[in-house]
Amino acid sequence: MASLQEQLMKAGLADEKKAKSIRQEKRKQRKQQPKGSQPVNEAQQRVEQARKEKAERDRQLNQQRQQEAERKAIQAQIRQLIETNRLDRARGEEEYQFVDGKKIKKILVDAQMVDQLSRGRLAIVKLNDGYEVVAEGVARKIMERDEQAVLVLHDRNANDTDEDDPYAGYEIPDDLMW
Repeated sequence: MASLQEQLMKAGLADEKKAKSIRQEKRKQRKQQPKGSQPVNEAQQRVEQARKEKAERDRQLNQQRQQEAERKAIQAQIRQLIETNRLDRARGEEEYQFVDGKKIKKILVDAQMVDQLSRGRLAIVKLNDGYEVVAEGVARKIMERDEQAVLVLHDRNANDTDEDDPYAGYEIPDDLMW
């Protein structure tokens, strides 16, 4: 089959002189390009650039989704810790005041809880829009996940002993081997 150029010349739409000048122009363009390089296709470059930008946007979106999923998982862990370890305040008669942000809040607890809250054995944590009392160990686990969820946790004194401790009068010797 003949080339398009030959077909145009046979039909009389192009002449030999015009075809020769087009061939020379193409040859000049090929010679001017460095060896091994392909002619630059702008459409391909735009497509490649758009593909790279889309991949970057998708990566950032996936990273945001992953961070949101991690945050939700941490909140679920905190909620589960609080709900399974909260102490019963049903018979609370005394008000215990604490600060939540810039507001002073009150909860009803019994006298023993007030004492343990002030000694750092109990803590007040925020669950959704409510407040719960949990043990110190649970509060520390919650603080590992989110420090802002624990509203009240006083530091314990090293020499602070419980009055109900049956071993309070016995000191542990330094050379005790287990």
